[in-house]
Amino acid sequence: MSSIKGIAASNGIAIAKAYRMEVPDLSYDKKDVDNPDKEVERFHEALDTSKQELEKIKNHALESLGEEKAEIFSAHLLVLSDPELIQPITDKIKNENVNAESALDETANMFIDMFKNMDNEYMRERAADIQDVTKRVMAHLLGVTFPDPALIDEEVVIVAEDLTPSDTAQLNKEFVKGFTTDIGGRTSHSAIMARSLEIPAVVGTKEVTGTINKDDMVIVDGIDGEVIVHPTDEQIETFKQKQARFEEKKEEWAKLKDEATVTSDNQHVELVSNIGTPDDVAGVLNNGGEGVGLYRTEFLYMGKSQLPTEEEQFEAYKSVLSQMKDKPVVVRTLDIGGDKELDYLDLPDEMNPFLGFRAIRLCLERDDIFRTQLRALLRASVYGNLKIMFPMIATLEEFRQAKSILEEEKQNLQNEGTDVSDKIEVGIMVEIPATAVMAKQFAKEVDFFSIGTNDLIQYTMAADRMNERVSYLYQPYNPAILNLINNVIEASHAEGKWTGMCGEMAGDEIAIPILLGLGLDEFSMSSTSILPARTQILSLSKEEMASYKDEILSMGTSEEVVEFVKSKAALQ
Repeated sequence: MSSIKGIAASNGIAIAKAYRMEVPDLSYDKKDVDNPDKEVERFHEALDTSKQELEKIKNHALESLGEEKAEIFSAHLLVLSDPELIQPITDKIKNENVNAESALDETANMFIDMFKNMDNEYMRERAADIQDVTKRVMAHLLGVTFPDPALIDEEVVIVAEDLTPSDTAQLNKEFVKGFTTDIGGRTSHSAIMARSLEIPAVVGTKEVTGTINKDDMVIVDGIDGEVIVHPTDEQIETFKQKQARFEEKKEEWAKLKDEATVTSDNQHVELVSNIGTPDDVAGVLNNGGEGVGLYRTEFLYMGKSQLPTEEEQFEAYKSVLSQMKDKPVVVRTLDIGGDKELDYLDLPDEMNPFLGFRAIRLCLERDDIFRTQLRALLRASVYGNLKIMFPMIATLEEFRQAKSILEEEKQNLQNEGTDVSDKIEVGIMVEIPATAVMAKQFAKEVDFFSIGTNDLIQYTMAADRMNERVSYLYQPYNPAILNLINNVIEASHAEGKWTGMCGEMAGDEIAIPILLGLGLDEFSMSSTSILPARTQILSLSKEEMASYKDEILSMGTSEEVVEFVKSKAALQ
């Protein structure tokens, strides 16, 4: 038995054997062959096996994640059936008497380079498809296993260096009981997706892939951030009891599902959810969410080979709004760039991508992409209570330009005879310190603010939140952060507007009493955090928390704030 400490990223206990998810070594030796016909046959067998796998993955994705996410696999299947790719590979094997691996690799690379250099955007996008599917075929030729999370059909705990958002989006929680990774933190996208899917997770362990082998029995304790490898029978029993206690607690929380979130002194605040796809709405409603505080639309654009059409986006937005009925839904417009790349956009590499060409900056320059999204949102607006939020706004000019494009598209749709709601609120995500400092000026023009603490903290502290060497500077309770948040809330209230928070801090049990005291109106978090947060807020007095505000804002360190809040929370 060994114990590995990590970051508790998603609540719950998982006990299952390990499934190691890693890209295998696809290196090969180029060889001459005596029997090219047999080599062609071997290539087609690898091709057929790959197609069968992709069909299975596509069906999994259709059942568990919907048509939208399944589309990428349809595109991959088309590539594997394209004679323009397949015939040159077989010709090369026959004409040059070389092994299938080298024929596949050289031909695929030729097409990848050719497509990447084309002027036509659609054709450039095909390079990513060819790269993805030919890796799978190569793995079969080499006789190595290519990991597919969507193919997992037995109970496992996934062990990986990291999981990409598209990896995580394929997880089937019927079989994937939990996961643990070497890198990542509570705010990494895999952690956020784990909470959204309600899968226990421990991330940032630094060593699970070096310690855990395939089929090792593993316990993932997503409550206390621990991974147990080769647990004893006694430990398994102990953690089963802990799992049962957690489930009992969830049943207690569930009793509050239909209750309003009202403090002990009768002050209502809104508890809403962060979501990534229309399928996540079920989790919001099942956990008593009073709305959606952040719909991350970038998942519509990721894991695909081309931009989503206006119609595809319209259907997704309509689905979320219809399911939520009259409850508020805050949709964040495309926030791509930084750690979220789209291969098919072929964006240039940047020295500091988090500070570079991303989010609203990209949308204002590529307004063809932006206008398509806005049209889809405006068309969907009649199906619910839509609020549109622009990310990464740094200046008033950016907000005015974005809002102007929105108004233009609204007018265009109305001229075409399309109905658009006249009650759409338009706000901004506050995640840049300059915007928080200028909140008073912004508050005169926006309908609402939503504070994105994950980026606001890293930009204010000048510390990359994914860099473990400076992770000690990720300090949500630092008085510098709290003063910025307070500035934003006061500015919005002075103009009769409201402020929400959609960063991870909104669901943090230490932060909740502070934010309540600062007057935050809306708390948006993972759906699974809603009921524990409601339980906590029901026991807190907003007036009492507000009485501590000045003292907290004048403190010098994060530690002082935490100690103070803990002492006061103990008095509740």
